[in-house]
Amino acid sequence: MRSFGVMSQLSVFLNEFARDPVATGAVAPSSAWLARQMVVPVPERGDPLVIEVGPGGGAFTRAIRKRLDGRGHHLAVELNPRFAALLTRQFPGLDLAVADALELPELIAERGLGKADAVISGLPWTMFGVDKQRALLGAMAGALATEGAFTTFAYVHARWSPPARRFHERLREAFEEVVVGRTVWRNLPPALVYHARRPR
Repeated sequence: MRSFGVMSQLSVFLNEFARDPVATGAVAPSSAWLARQMVVPVPERGDPLVIEVGPGGGAFTRAIRKRLDGRGHHLAVELNPRFAALLTRQFPGLDLAVADALELPELIAERGLGKADAVISGLPWTMFGVDKQRALLGAMAGALATEGAFTTFAYVHARWSPPARRFHERLREAFEEVVVGRTVWRNLPPALVYHARRPR
């Protein structure tokens, strides 16, 4: 059953990349090794609120659910309806909003949720212009509790490209602390995780 899920995820991902590579932003789903690094800030105790933005094929979703183990609340926000359909099949009971991440304030208010303990983003940041990056980061930083954490990732080969450097600047504008994690070599392509805290 698990192998069917992985093949289904890969099939949808490749189809979406072929249909719209810019919006999809990656040639393959994120690995379990990258996912483990992405969810490190999710609290191991209590009933945290975790918001996942751009879950795509569900690699980070799976890791978040494993870490929560039935605790707290996990809200996933996915704009692509085909990925959303895949997520619904893979994760029954997931609170999934088919919406733009810019709608986060409304989505949180509709559900009566408070501030998030962690926001996990799988969005293809370098595909966005500066204004959209600022707006999205503003929405996500605004959704976080004071001591909450934001994580996202970048591909190592593109880290020093102008779009990636501009995104790093936007991160530092939005958060007081931005830490770059170790390279995750067991990902296609290799990636690194940004850990950000204390929204400005």
